[in-house]
Amino acid sequence: MSLRLDHLSVDLAGRRIVTGIALAVGDQEFAGLVGPNGSGKSTILKTIYRVHRPAAGRILLDGTDLLALRPRDAARRIAVVAQETTSEFDFTVREMVMIGRTPHKRSFDRDTAADRSIVDHAIERVGCEQLAQRRFNTLSGGEKQLVLIARALAQEADHLILDEPTNHLDIHNQVEILEIVAGLGVTVLAALHDLSLAALFCRTIHVLSAGQLVTAGPPGAVLTPETIRRAYGADVLVIEHPDTGTPHLIPRRVQPTTQDHPSGGTLARSPAQPDPPA
Repeated sequence: MSLRLDHLSVDLAGRRIVTGIALAVGDQEFAGLVGPNGSGKSTILKTIYRVHRPAAGRILLDGTDLLALRPRDAARRIAVVAQETTSEFDFTVREMVMIGRTPHKRSFDRDTAADRSIVDHAIERVGCEQLAQRRFNTLSGGEKQLVLIARALAQEADHLILDEPTNHLDIHNQVEILEIVAGLGVTVLAALHDLSLAALFCRTIHVLSAGQLVTAGPPGAVLTPETIRRAYGADVLVIEHPDTGTPHLIPRRVQPTTQDHPSGGTLARSPAQPDPPA
């Protein structure tokens, strides 16, 4: 097993945020971490990449306690792509991707020909060669996320942590980024908001609520109306995706709607409202 959380609990500012999280992500598996806002997704991920320390439990990487590794060694194994980022420095895209080589260098080492080749390959692999000389802070959200994935590739880590990488992106960029990630051949744990997208790309989905693990398993077994109601307090209709057979979630209105739609038609009634007699 590649990455395992062994009954992980995390406290922040004296308050328990996540409790007893036990999950495993297999080698080269794409696993999703889902749950409502405040359920602990980011806290778990930040603990994996060592921003927070566990209050209890362990994080194991191929059986080794992650906190026992030196930061440089941990960074060679785990790369991170967070939500949309703004750099404090006026880096070009190529310079931003070159930062991924830092764990492989000593202080004040110059970039080598090997470093430059790895960076060029990472930029090419995500398809953003045309951005290489652009300033990172001038890019769109989708372009920035592609660059951060390229940086993670240049890091040559075999584990990738994604903290809502498609947040605020349009559907084209969401799918493009997840397609690239799914094709990397590395172990991925991603916090995702869009449950239908999570079902399309993740082999396993772990559902959180109030800092605890509700359930985990393949998308078809996990993303059910009952589980969504329990975790999110929301009612959804789950249908089968016509291309993949994976769950596709359609939200239900909370209240029946009877007013006219601005387009001139009438809005659909709540699914809970029966059809009128013929």
